[in-house]
Amino acid sequence: MRNFALAKIKPGALFTKYMMDLQQRINAFVKLGAFLSQFSNHGIQKKDLIEANDLFFEGFRHQIKLAKTHNGWFTEANVLFSLESWANILTEDNLQRWLKNYQLNHTKPKTVGIIMAGNIPLVGFHDFLSVLMSGHHVLVKQSSNDKHLLPFLAKYLEVIEPEFKGNINFTEEKLEHFDAVIATGSNNTARYFEYYFKNRPSIIRKNRNSVAVLTGNETKAQLEALADDIFRYYGLGCRNVSKLFVPKDYNFDGFFNAVYKWHPVIHDTKYANNYDYNKAVYLMSEFDILENGFLMLKEDQSYASPIATVFYEHYDAKTDLEKKLIEDKDNIQCVVAEGFSDNEVAFGETQKPQLWDYADNVDTVEFLLKI
Repeated sequence: MRNFALAKIKPGALFTKYMMDLQQRINAFVKLGAFLSQFSNHGIQKKDLIEANDLFFEGFRHQIKLAKTHNGWFTEANVLFSLESWANILTEDNLQRWLKNYQLNHTKPKTVGIIMAGNIPLVGFHDFLSVLMSGHHVLVKQSSNDKHLLPFLAKYLEVIEPEFKGNINFTEEKLEHFDAVIATGSNNTARYFEYYFKNRPSIIRKNRNSVAVLTGNETKAQLEALADDIFRYYGLGCRNVSKLFVPKDYNFDGFFNAVYKWHPVIHDTKYANNYDYNKAVYLMSEFDILENGFLMLKEDQSYASPIATVFYEHYDAKTDLEKKLIEDKDNIQCVVAEGFSDNEVAFGETQKPQLWDYADNVDTVEFLLKI
């Protein structure tokens, strides 16, 4: 198996001329989707007719193991869920539907830096995809928590579509020699990003969380789907539901029964340690909590809840809650509900975004076409 080493970009390095047309780019990512379809929670199985499979299949299986070893939150189940999700998304139909309204073959290639978060596996892949589909070159600075998967997939792309070579670069140093940037981080790092990149076109993303609006009329199936929105990736993603809005006198019994399917999560050491720690803090602070042995509910006005905790808040009238969520929209990624608003996300769908579901509702491709 070849060992793919990452070469650091040299100051002043010139990118190769980017002559690839849109259909070539689409074809390459469709092939990547086919490659990823071999890796899912239904099993890892090598398929026939996958391009360059003999060269990459076993190597990528090894990268999955390395990702888990390096970051305890990146369990095999979580990594495979991410890979399967991208395999389902990277189809000809999806890519054509996503890109049909953009003029992508008239782009003057520029270099776009991407500073990626590392909270969930391949969290920055959509930005990576958007830059390359827009006809630009990409310079990636990964989080140290998620540094094994994407470079390997980039090598796969370069093999199946050689014109990508020289247009995909990774660096562990400070970003230099770029024309625009997409940076994702915490509220604290965002302030640094805004200052440092103030003279460049940029998308700066801060902390966001997702919420669910419950009425008490949800079915068991909806609440079980909501459990996926809460627990997938241990709740570490901005699309994970971290807060519930419930009516006065809401009975949580049905909710706790529905989320029970996720109770094995307490056997994961890192999750259990967070559960025990946060429970101890709540008890010592004499906070009132509801809990079932693997999840705690705490009444709190904040949106970002700790691991193993979901905050909740009561509401009186739908109109008042609508107003509140509009006022707080900069803190919210998704609103999970049924019949609450035009932009709601269905129960169980927060971790299944489509290509046109842009983070923070900022159209990344439109931004890239204007730089």
